[in-house]
This record gives sequence, C-alpha cells and structure tokens, in this order.
Amino acid sequence: MTFLLYNSDLSIEILIRRIQSVIRKFLILRTLDYTVVLNMPMEKAETIDEYISLFPADVQNILEKLRKIISESAPDAEEAISYGMPTFKLNGNLVHFAAHKNHVGFYPTPSGIEEFKKELAPYKSSKGSVQFPMDQPIPYELVKRIVTFRVEENLKK
Repeated sequence: MTFLLYNSDLSIEILIRRIQSVIRKFLILRTLDYTVVLNMPMEKAETIDEYISLFPADVQNILEKLRKIISESAPDAEEAISYGMPTFKLNGNLVHFAAHKNHVGFYPTPSGIEEFKKELAPYKSSKGSVQFPMDQPIPYELVKRIVTFRVEENLKK
C-alpha cells in the first residue's frame, strides 16, 4: 500500500496530517477488529485540501476529480468544510461529498436527488444523498448535471 506523503505546495501542517493519517491507516490495517476502528471519526479537516489528504492516493484521485467537476460546474461557489465534509456553497449549501469505507457519498439535497431519481436508480440513495461504490466507475457526467441543476436552483433564492 502506498500513500502520497509530500507535495512541495503543501504546508507543514498538511504534511503532518498526512503522516498522522498514514500512521492511523497502518494501525487500522494491523488491528484484528478493524471494522470498529474504521468507524472512528477521522481527524477534523479545516479545508478540502486537508480532507482529501487524509485518504489513500486512489481515493484522493476520485475526490479531486469530484471537486474539479463541482468547481467547474459552479465557478462562483465557495469551498468549505461543513458537517465534516467538503462542501460547496452558493446562496446556501449547494452540495457536499465525502469518502467512506466502500463508497463516495454525494449530497445534493433532496431536490437534487428527486430531480435525477431515474438516473440515480442504480445507486443506493436516500432523501438527500446517493452512494457511489468505489469499485464501480463514478458517474461524473451525472454529478456535473446535478450540480448545474443545484446552481440554477440556488440562484433563484
């Protein structure tokens, strides 16, 4: 298992968080009852960069691509961490996303789920969220369309 530890553009604080994350992941992998450990809350990130840095490289790639698609679809949205997750805000919460053990959660509010319920039917979803399994391709084009819908919706507020 490899982890990206250092990028010259990152601050020392982020580097320390990455090292802590690697140590935690090493300990998790060496623990007999790892399911209990994996459900422990992760370190609180203050920025989306910090949040993404807490995950292995393959998950970081997915999260960075989601972030890029959301940013391009909502160029005026502000990035934040809300509810412990990467969040984009534009006249209120626009969308959130988060990495979990076996899936990426995408949270476009109930209206975003309802508007695209046919396209989201193959995925596990609830009132305001959808789960994209990590072992399947992430539907980035669908995410883009949902974000565009949410931008139009929030701009009407």
